[in-house]
Amino acid sequence: MNGRVISLQLHGQHGARLQPVQEAIARVGGGLEGDSNVHREQRAVLVLDRTALDGLGLAFGDLREQITIEGLPGVSRLAPGTELRIGPVVLRVNAECEPCTHIGELNGQADVEAFRVALAGRRGALCTVTLAEGPIRVGDAVEALVPA
Repeated sequence: MNGRVISLQLHGQHGARLQPVQEAIARVGGGLEGDSNVHREQRAVLVLDRTALDGLGLAFGDLREQITIEGLPGVSRLAPGTELRIGPVVLRVNAECEPCTHIGELNGQADVEAFRVALAGRRGALCTVTLAEGPIRVGDAVEALVPA
């Protein structure tokens, strides 16, 4: 399973609007430097395939994802422990990101519950950087590594 990074977003503080960047530095045991989730072990990086955004008419970062990819529409449903190689960096999938009620509010949805339900199975994968600190860049290849 292969894809590529099409957008990177960081938020400097929790709740802030995400800002697009061309490159982000990954930190082992956490997430992306400059992002408010960099030190969170289980929820450090949200990786999302663009099909979720396209299907709901949303823009990059609207679902609070740090890494938007294309080519892996099933990324939300990858098994915990699956690894994603993005450029020189390896991330471990910890869990599917369950849609929360406030994501609809953040996106100005009139019916936040219907929006939450529409995101089921499409909100992305929560990951932690496990190997090779370094840069992740827009355009980098993404490969899902099947656990042995």
